[in-house]
Amino acid sequence: MPSWLRRHWQVALILVLAGALRGVWLTADPPVSDPVGIVWHDEGAWTHNARNQALWGVWRTDAWNPVFIAPVFTALEAVAFSTFGVGTWQARIVPAVSGLAAILALMIGLRATSGRHAALCGGLLLATNYTWVMWNRAALMESTMTAFMVIAWSAYAVADHRHRWGLMAGGAAVAAFFTKAAAAFFVAALLLEIAGAWWQSRRSPLSWSAPTATLLGLAGSGLLVAGLFVLPYWTEFQFYNWEMTVERKPTYSLDALIQRASWLPVVHGVFSRSWLVVVLGSLAALRCVARWRDAPPAIRLLVLWVVVGLLELVVHDSGNERRYVMFIPAFVGLFAHTIADRTSPGALRGLATRVATAGLAMILGYLIAGSLIRLFMLDAVMAGDYRWTVRSAAALAVAAGVWTWRYGPPWRNVPAGAVTAALILTVGIDFQLFGRFAAGRTTHNVNASRMLSGLLPPDTLVHGKLANGLALENRIRPVFVGRGFGNYADRFGRDDVRYILSYTQANGEDAPGYEGDVILDVLRHYPDRRFVVEFDVQETPGSDRAALIAKFPDGPDPRARNQ
Repeated sequence: MPSWLRRHWQVALILVLAGALRGVWLTADPPVSDPVGIVWHDEGAWTHNARNQALWGVWRTDAWNPVFIAPVFTALEAVAFSTFGVGTWQARIVPAVSGLAAILALMIGLRATSGRHAALCGGLLLATNYTWVMWNRAALMESTMTAFMVIAWSAYAVADHRHRWGLMAGGAAVAAFFTKAAAAFFVAALLLEIAGAWWQSRRSPLSWSAPTATLLGLAGSGLLVAGLFVLPYWTEFQFYNWEMTVERKPTYSLDALIQRASWLPVVHGVFSRSWLVVVLGSLAALRCVARWRDAPPAIRLLVLWVVVGLLELVVHDSGNERRYVMFIPAFVGLFAHTIADRTSPGALRGLATRVATAGLAMILGYLIAGSLIRLFMLDAVMAGDYRWTVRSAAALAVAAGVWTWRYGPPWRNVPAGAVTAALILTVGIDFQLFGRFAAGRTTHNVNASRMLSGLLPPDTLVHGKLANGLALENRIRPVFVGRGFGNYADRFGRDDVRYILSYTQANGEDAPGYEGDVILDVLRHYPDRRFVVEFDVQETPGSDRAALIAKFPDGPDPRARNQ
């Protein structure tokens, strides 16, 4: 056995386990019995430009070009397609590998700031976390974006001892942003930590240090990407990253902000599924704030990651479950740090510290209480009635804030036995959830995509978002139509696009246009359309069906491949 493997066999075992959970049955449909917010037909839409490049040698074939919002993700998908060919498992290789990279990076960062046992604990938790595993199996941007954030955090942790690693931290943060612009909050958190570190040390920003190296990495990488990508394609970049993703989102009124804040722990089950991790991670965050000046810089960054990230959700969108994926490594890192953090913060000193600690206790108390009460009020929550859950959680959050104001963070030292018990119970729950997915897994979506390969000739134009979703196992040319973007403007003038792909049934009920109401406009424009074939897909817990629809009743038979 090689010497490095003897020294790090636990790390290797964790990575092997993580690889197995992510690699087995990689073409299976995302889970519907214990869903995590994955919309499967978005996979084809977000890999659209990479698929174009792999199949036809051009990035753009129509007016839907997410390369301008996710250039890093698109480039990685293009590498995967050019290496392994175009297909579903090939598309999912990118998030699977990025998930493994995040686990290794988290362990490296925790080893540097919290010790070996904390690193192994954090690696095992992230390797088995059900939500993280499932998002690592979906060809969507959230997994890869978050992985770059973890790499940036890990490099910043190591930079505390080896300053040049700060350059990597800054570069990885920029890569996260250009994987998905939602990572802007992490860049802001990193800048806050840099500014605070400079202020605390009273060192000149020109002196060589971890914060200085990180800022240089941010600035250098940002300028490089701006020069090579942003400025040359400014019109497209501005449209996709501002007009499409910000201006068309929900309103920003006070009532809307309050609503999105109240939704944080109750609308989705991400925090509920990892409740013990959130609890102990929150306690670690409170201890960090109570002794902010003496806390390790990387742990301070984890706290800022959580706080600024929650603020971003309140401002932008807390109703979409994919927004919560980015919190998983942060809470896992804080949870693991409790193993090494055996010092007591003592009494809260200073008004600013007291206000910050009590305020954070209210925020995290609301997450903890809301995500737990949600489980007991699940029927009401699933029906859209959040009132009692929100009110009960808010009352407990206020109590947590008052307690912390008077007495400081609860559980000054978390018992090692409690951490171990929480670790075992959490991993056990995650294995149970994965086992349910494995037992009930289906492959309806990949089968449908392959069926189209035998039905439609290569290069056939097909209208609809579902055409993108079902394009990974064939050579059709999907024409995406979004509400006010993509191929929206000419959706009624594309008679050259002879076919439409759309849902006909969702969750056992008739649901034409389930993937988005805009496709109904196209369907209504062709009243004489005819169904060519209807087939099973999988999006909801019930029965889902989709159909290939010919716009014109006397159109060509798609099975006549040589017409």
